[in-house]
Amino acid sequence: MLQEVHVGHKFLADYQSVVVRPLIEEIRELAEGLKGARVLHINATSFGGGVAEILYTLVPLMRDVGLDAEWRIIMAEQEFYEGTKITHNALQGNALGLDDSQKKIYEDNNRMTSESLGKGFDFIVVHDPQPLMLRHYAGDLGAKWIWRCHIDTSTPNEEVAQYLLPYIQLYDTALFTLKDYVFKGLEIPIKVIAPAIDPLSTKNMALSPEDADYVVSQFGVEPDRPLMLQISRFDPWKDPLGVIDAYKIVKKEFASVRLALVGSMATDDPEGWSFFTRTVEHAGDDSDVLILSNLNNVGNLEVNAFQSRADVIIQKSTREGFGLTISEALWKAKPTIGGNVGGIPSQIVDGKSGYLVDSVEQCAERCMWFLDNPKKAKEMGRTGKEHVRANYLTPRLLRDYLKLFTELKAKG
Repeated sequence: MLQEVHVGHKFLADYQSVVVRPLIEEIRELAEGLKGARVLHINATSFGGGVAEILYTLVPLMRDVGLDAEWRIIMAEQEFYEGTKITHNALQGNALGLDDSQKKIYEDNNRMTSESLGKGFDFIVVHDPQPLMLRHYAGDLGAKWIWRCHIDTSTPNEEVAQYLLPYIQLYDTALFTLKDYVFKGLEIPIKVIAPAIDPLSTKNMALSPEDADYVVSQFGVEPDRPLMLQISRFDPWKDPLGVIDAYKIVKKEFASVRLALVGSMATDDPEGWSFFTRTVEHAGDDSDVLILSNLNNVGNLEVNAFQSRADVIIQKSTREGFGLTISEALWKAKPTIGGNVGGIPSQIVDGKSGYLVDSVEQCAERCMWFLDNPKKAKEMGRTGKEHVRANYLTPRLLRDYLKLFTELKAKG
């Protein structure tokens, strides 16, 4: 029921060129006291979302500094993922909850999965609601258990929140992206830790303008036309329909503008297929709107090229746990517009490194301002890149986990 994810090699020394030296030194010092510690990360999918992207870098870096880290994913039937998608949406405020049969599927899968865990781990990090009940069914196994919530739980469906709360209380600590996301009534120790991007990954490494133009030209993007872009799952919370509506407003003033919506289809998101279809239908027969996914051979390099080539990057979410695509865009020094929700305002300093918006009309207005003011847009992009360098790169996240492990180890 648990399948190991095989990750490549990463070396902390390679990041010395992008982060400050004291951070590297702090990481190595913390790691000395954790040499050989066994760490297990568990989530629901190995591709298609921010959690997977984080773990593909975090796990090998943990190994590089001396921890025995691994990553496993839950393997379950489709009905399980349909139920956990409802749970995910409910924790972000959707009124629809779980019925008794969905709760039974959820509980049965966690119970069966717990039987394949094994012992010998020092730290078990469980990501998001899908594997949440493992701690309940497995017992402590002699490990310190950490629940890492990546989603916006600031105004959850109370029925679903109360259903899950007793299971969260069993953990040694819980991690949230923002203080506002902490569950009401949660009595275990809490940590607030923001996620991060890997600046050296294929998605975020530096691409020359010529290379970026060449890659996106394979999808019909012309180098001399302005490009609006949103990178995200096809999910109602990401509001791709609103992005299309904003583009249509911009199109009236900038006739040559194009829009690209680029996403990936994840195994733990059955709702994504139907919303992809809705997005295509909403775009209609406008040939200047590109809607692409991993099914069109769009991988990390292609995403990088689209972000590097774009004139304006948007993440018009109406709910957002953090929104790693914002940090990705800013890392490429791009003019960036984000929904004024969740973790996005912590990444975009409104009016300095980008703009925060609350409506389709605001989004369109800010897009047009960027297209009208390219020099100022570039200055704001550079400001955003330095903000990301200081706060949202993977070595900082590694440091935060090592500090947490050290604290939990000291408690015995």
